[in-house]
Amino acid sequence: MFSRLIKSYINGNLIFQISIGIFLGIFIGVFFKDFSEVANVLGMLFINALKAITPLLVFVLVLGSLCTKNISQESSQLKKVIALYIIATFLACICALIASFLFPIELVLEGVQKTENSSPGNIQEVFESLLLKMVDNPINALANGNYLGILTWAIGGGFALRWCSKETKQVFSDINEAMLKSVQFIVKLAPFGIFGLVANSVAQTGSAGMLSYMKLLAVLVSTMFFVYFVINALIVFFCTRKNPFPLIFICLRHSALFAFFTRSSAANIPVNMTLCKKLGINKDLYSISIPLGATINMGGAAVTISILSLAAAHTIGIEVSFFQAFLLSIIGTFAACGVSGVAGGSLLLIPLACSLFNVSYDVAMQVVAVGFIIGVIQDSVETALNSSTDVLFTAICSKNKLNYKIGS
Repeated sequence: MFSRLIKSYINGNLIFQISIGIFLGIFIGVFFKDFSEVANVLGMLFINALKAITPLLVFVLVLGSLCTKNISQESSQLKKVIALYIIATFLACICALIASFLFPIELVLEGVQKTENSSPGNIQEVFESLLLKMVDNPINALANGNYLGILTWAIGGGFALRWCSKETKQVFSDINEAMLKSVQFIVKLAPFGIFGLVANSVAQTGSAGMLSYMKLLAVLVSTMFFVYFVINALIVFFCTRKNPFPLIFICLRHSALFAFFTRSSAANIPVNMTLCKKLGINKDLYSISIPLGATINMGGAAVTISILSLAAAHTIGIEVSFFQAFLLSIIGTFAACGVSGVAGGSLLLIPLACSLFNVSYDVAMQVVAVGFIIGVIQDSVETALNSSTDVLFTAICSKNKLNYKIGS
């Protein structure tokens, strides 16, 4: 009987199981708040398991793909995917700027007056920091989830090992498969983890705590929806000359939903790779583009950085010129590419963007705190946009005929 239940769960519809977890989590969070802390242990176990294995997964997948696969046929497609990642992130910044000027937001912050602030920080230092992350000690990069460093060493090691023996390449291929099997097991436990995360979020936040920041949240979420359903749709149509929405809704259902609750682009890599396989995309392409997208395809992060930074400027009465706004879009694009693929990563770059407008570090950090308050929804929508777009752009750059009939 017990083994039959386990088999039924393993073969069950993951989306249906996640939906049950969401419903039960809301129920527990509303009516049994004391139990929500216990339930949250399941969520933390799930997220920590994903965070622990994902850096190693990215390293092994990228290194193994470059080492064992013939990527010459996919190189042109990969270049197109990377170009789309950067273009889409830049367009997301532009949308965020327009939304901020159309709906200016002033936040309620402690001890903040509309006075002059300290001079902006040195932007050069930020780019130096990003470059230093790329050459971080590989062990340290894996331990701390420094995905720029992980990708740099994986790409370098992958190209260096392309001249190794067939036997050595087979070892890396076997390690790839073993890592994917391990992650698939963790992902199958998602309904339990999401149950715990939702229960704790509902119990801790409720609706009252969100009221004072509803306008900011509405602008953020609306902009992200606009980017996903309008900007991304236009990009897909421009590249394929076909109706973009069937593919958009497939990515929404099979990638964005999961990413919404895990709040981690990196943790959603296994889900995206499974979806790419079901779509019929060439593995030589998606085994590189999906881990890469979890690091540099950050349209949602660009929206968050831009809107919150401009909200800080509006709060202290700073008038932002067109040149400053355009500079923010460029800085926001490249800064978003350096966001760690974990929950809340984009918020840590807000002080950088605020420095463009003479916003002091103290004020910027208060804005970061506001970001964490609304992060229950904002970061979830942001991650859903970031992660599902990885599959979307990979799919439209693939030469294979896509399979639109996808089950669970």
